[in-house]
Amino acid sequence: MATKPEILIVGGGVAGLALATRLGDTLGRQGQARITLIDKSFSHVWKPMLHCFAAGTAQNENDRISFMAQASSRHFEFWPGEIVALDRANKRAILGPFRSAEGEVVLESRTVEYAALVLAIGSRANDFGTPGVAEHCLFIDNLVEANGFNEKFRMELLRAYAADKPLDIAIVGGGATGTQLAAELHKALDLVALHSFGAAPPQLKITLLEAGPRILPAFPETVSTAAQRQLESIGVSVRTSAMVSGADAEGLSLKDGTRIPATLRVWAAGVKAPDVTSAFDGLSLSRSGQILVHPNLQSQDDEHIFAMGDCSFISSDPLPPTAQVARQQAHHLARHLPAWLRDGRTVPACVFRNKGAIVALGNYNGWGTLPGGTVFGGGFLNGLTARLGHLMLYRQHQVELYGLFRGLMSILADRIDAFVRPSVRLD
Repeated sequence: MATKPEILIVGGGVAGLALATRLGDTLGRQGQARITLIDKSFSHVWKPMLHCFAAGTAQNENDRISFMAQASSRHFEFWPGEIVALDRANKRAILGPFRSAEGEVVLESRTVEYAALVLAIGSRANDFGTPGVAEHCLFIDNLVEANGFNEKFRMELLRAYAADKPLDIAIVGGGATGTQLAAELHKALDLVALHSFGAAPPQLKITLLEAGPRILPAFPETVSTAAQRQLESIGVSVRTSAMVSGADAEGLSLKDGTRIPATLRVWAAGVKAPDVTSAFDGLSLSRSGQILVHPNLQSQDDEHIFAMGDCSFISSDPLPPTAQVARQQAHHLARHLPAWLRDGRTVPACVFRNKGAIVALGNYNGWGTLPGGTVFGGGFLNGLTARLGHLMLYRQHQVELYGLFRGLMSILADRIDAFVRPSVRLD
């Protein structure tokens, strides 16, 4: 009996899990190929929600999708692991040892063969080599890091309560992640105050630093201005044209000589591919370490390797590192990889269709933009339309992965859970 061809997908983010699910429903269900997903975590979260996990305003298990459960119901396989190198000549991906939280080696280093390899390993914030950032700043690029920040945030908040002193937090990066995190942390404090037994909550002093002339540079200037005004109204200090030159255990230094004292320092600026791409057996990379691909998402150096989402770069038509782009690219490969694998048909170019963007500042306000530049949200009902739109994108993601019935049941479970659990993480 002939061995089934192996499609190996590395990375279980928006793109990777969507592709594994769709290919599992077609090739996997029909026994035409073996679909394997590799990720260093055991569960998936929607990356645009990471700032909510960091603030503690998202904690429900329904907001995480178990890779193992998804694999068993959608006809693909899942293995925990982290890619460390490629052997392109023999079509093998090398995985490093998988360790428990205590550091014990659970799985030794392994190699996995593939007929097609799809890299969807996402991106990280880029510290640009700024001194002290790696040692003294926190990142929220994945669920582990977001939960790690939340643990530190809650402990420092407890100290501030006990000492009756402010809690200083500095966030570097005025894009969607940094801006939304600043608002979400204030929302978390407002919710904590509901459970404080009458004690006045400590003052939260958040400074948002953006190196460019305005925050939310991907949005029209009207949105940037309105968002800054909203953040300042809830107590966030917004500083633009503020270049960070260094970080230490007590705060940040700016290029103009200013010091920003901060107990917690979060780096949410810049985008680069994970460092491991440099170990991908000579694949051509962009200056940010992203894998150079043709418009059809095929590597420029190897026809058996595809890359999508934040870790890929199309030189002729660079795309923003957003969940919208990653999702469309996953759908494209899900449509065309079966014919490429079965008949050797060329995968056509992936055409990105911009459907606009939405930013939601907690429960305070929100805005969206349509492809033509039309702005909606803000003003009336504090941007309720935009905030609901942001929520609907997440619900669409749930339904796509779970299917209609399970997706609707998951949404219902979320609403029931909201009546039972605290609305912010307290322990």
